[in-house]
Amino acid sequence: MISISQAINTNRLLADLPSAEQAALVACCEVVPLAFGEVLYQPTDTVTYAYFPIDSFVSNIVILNADSRLEVSMAGSEGMLGISLMLGFNAAPMLSVVQGAGDALRINAAHFQTLLLHSPVLHQRLMRYLYILMNQLANSAACIHFHRIEERLARWLLMTHDRAQSDYLQLTHEFLAMMLGVRRAGITLATIALQQRGLIRYHRGEIIILNRSGLIAAACQCYAQDCTLYANAMATP
Repeated sequence: MISISQAINTNRLLADLPSAEQAALVACCEVVPLAFGEVLYQPTDTVTYAYFPIDSFVSNIVILNADSRLEVSMAGSEGMLGISLMLGFNAAPMLSVVQGAGDALRINAAHFQTLLLHSPVLHQRLMRYLYILMNQLANSAACIHFHRIEERLARWLLMTHDRAQSDYLQLTHEFLAMMLGVRRAGITLATIALQQRGLIRYHRGEIIILNRSGLIAAACQCYAQDCTLYANAMATP
């Protein structure tokens, strides 16, 4: 398993912190494995830990009822889980499920909140990350309403590709339909369209990314906007 120091410098929110802040972080966190399908939070659960993914990634899903679920955000090595703790809330707002197995840094909620009081650089980064999430949630609402399924699927595949660090993605049509909040038939048509353009290959629950630049061109502008937002918000002043 990766060391705590290596893990800290792999997550983009934690990398290159001042030595005093990094030492304080090392003293109160641990590296834990996250398994595919593992539920980190259920809606309204008490958030007992903050997670900083290293080579894993997690989907945040809104549940309206048993048949209506929609992914609204994703967190990998660029982000974290448990940002509500910064605002003094310890109730999980959504279902958080591991979609990419790997390691993450885990910090007890109370220790995390104490750490922020004495870590101004980390606190500033997380405030910016919170700003990013707010914008992404707003953009996602517009994307769902206005953009075609094919464009949204391309965007979602790119987001997953960024975090999975692999061209091979284990994804069924049923799963993709749930993540995008559409009917399975719509996903089937969108997948066929992307495959016919030579951008992906789909076979028995596995999607292979063949042409990333082409997939970027096929995606709605939301993907590029998300990338630009993150880069600008997290840039050192």
